[in-house]
Amino acid sequence: MSDKFFYKGRQDARQHHTTYGGFQTSASKKSGSKKYPLTLVVTSEARRQEIEAQVAEAKLYADITLDTRDGAVESISELTALLNKGETVKQAKVPSRNDPCSCGSGLKFKKCCG
Repeated sequence: MSDKFFYKGRQDARQHHTTYGGFQTSASKKSGSKKYPLTLVVTSEARRQEIEAQVAEAKLYADITLDTRDGAVESISELTALLNKGETVKQAKVPSRNDPCSCGSGLKFKKCCG
């Protein structure tokens, strides 16, 4: 008899989602921290001082490498992403139906403005 008619489940074992390498499950690896500093590359000494000032102002840690070769490319995308990160959007609480109305009438919200 063939086992394909009676087998329940997958015949081939699935790999764990972290074996492919594209998904980080550990949220403790915060880039810019003392344990995991940013890796930045700059092309001049003046630019290095500017970047060090930005890193210090943002209270981050970074390993800044100076590359003065011809055709060298500056790489500060990690720092730019952290500095341009938006803040959490907070919305005002919408009153529920049985809360007192915010207009000051003394009625419930559902009987007054809702």
